[in-house]
Amino acid sequence: MKLLKSTLAAFLLLTAHTVCAQTPHEEIIKQLHVPAGFKVSVYADDVPNARSLALGDNGVVFVGTGKEGKVYAVPDTNNDGMAEPHRLIASGLAMPNGVAYKNGALYVAAISRILRFDSITKQLDHPPAPVVVYDKFPSDQHHGWKYLRFGPDGKLYTAVGAPCNICNPEQDIYTSLVRLNPDGSDMEILARGIRNTVGFDWQPGTNALFFNDNGRDHLGDDQPADELNQWSTKGEHFGYPYCHGGDTPDPEFAGDKKCNQFKSPAWQYKAHIAPLGMRFYQGEQFPTSYKNQLFVAQHGSWNRTEPQGYRVVLIKFNEAGQPIAEEDFISGWLTKDGEVIGRPVDILAMPDGSLLISDDKQGVIYKVAYQGKP
Repeated sequence: MKLLKSTLAAFLLLTAHTVCAQTPHEEIIKQLHVPAGFKVSVYADDVPNARSLALGDNGVVFVGTGKEGKVYAVPDTNNDGMAEPHRLIASGLAMPNGVAYKNGALYVAAISRILRFDSITKQLDHPPAPVVVYDKFPSDQHHGWKYLRFGPDGKLYTAVGAPCNICNPEQDIYTSLVRLNPDGSDMEILARGIRNTVGFDWQPGTNALFFNDNGRDHLGDDQPADELNQWSTKGEHFGYPYCHGGDTPDPEFAGDKKCNQFKSPAWQYKAHIAPLGMRFYQGEQFPTSYKNQLFVAQHGSWNRTEPQGYRVVLIKFNEAGQPIAEEDFISGWLTKDGEVIGRPVDILAMPDGSLLISDDKQGVIYKVAYQGKP
C-alpha cells in the first residue's frame, strides 16, 4: 500500500510539472499579478530564448538571444498591437544578446565583437551580410554576453563582465563599462569594478547613466546585494572583486581594501535576484505617477535555497533624481509552489506608451498596456 501511494504521489508530481511546462502563454498570464488598470497580453510568441530588445523603424522589434545564437525581427506591420511571425535575421552567432538600432542599421553584440546589419528593416526577408564594427573584446563565455545601447551622445555603450564568479583579471578590459563610436573607433573604458551588467538606461532630464550589476555567488542566500549603480565620471570603480553591494568585503580579495574606497550602489536589490533589462518610463499611456520612474526585469535566482526574483519591479525616484523605493509591478512567474514559469529579461518602451517584456524561458514577448482611468 505504501509503495502504491508513493508511486501515485510521484505520478501526480510528474504530471503537475508536465502540465506546467506545457501551459499556454495565456494560462501563464492568468497567474501574473499587475496593478489595477494594467493588462498583460502576448505580443509575440515562438521566439526561442528571447532576451534583449530594440525598436527599429515601422514597428519592427529586434530580439537578441543567448545560447540560441540567433537574432530575430518581430514586425507589426498592420499596427494591431500584436507581432506577426518572427523573421530570422542571423544565426550561428556567439551569444548575440545585445541589440541596438540607429539610422536604419541593426547593431548586434556577440561575445567578442559588434556587428552591423545595414538597411535591415527593408530587407527582413533577405538580411544582408553583417559588417564587423568591432572585434577586439575578449572571447570568454563566462559573463561574456553583452548588453548594447546607444547613449544620448550617439555612442554605443556596452560592458565586459568578469570571466569568472570571483577573480581579479589582469586585463583592464574585464569588469568594465565601455563606449565607442558607431563605426567602432575610439573605444574607451568608462568605469571598472563591474562584475556582470546586462542592463542600463539614461535618466530623463539628467541623462545620468544607471546600470544593473549582478553580485557574486557562494556567499550565502542573502548576500551580497545585487546593485543599481549610477555612473558619473570616467575612471570610477564600483568595487568588484574587492567589495560587493557597497558593504560586503570579499573574503578572498578584499585584503586591506575598504568598501568606502569604491563607489556605492545607488540602490541595493535583494541578493541573487539577477536584475537585467531596465527602462525609465517616458511614455504618456501609464498614469503620471509612473513618469520617469524605472522598470527593472529581475531574471531570478539560480542557486538560492528559496528562489526569489522572477518579476518586474518599479524603482521609484524622488524629485532629486535618486531611488527611494522598490515595489512589485509584475509578479507571478515564480508560483506559490516555487515553480518557475517565466524569466523576464528585457524591457522596451513602445511609441504608444506600452511596454514589451521578453521572457527567455518561455520564448515569448509580453505587452503591458494601461486600460484604466488616467
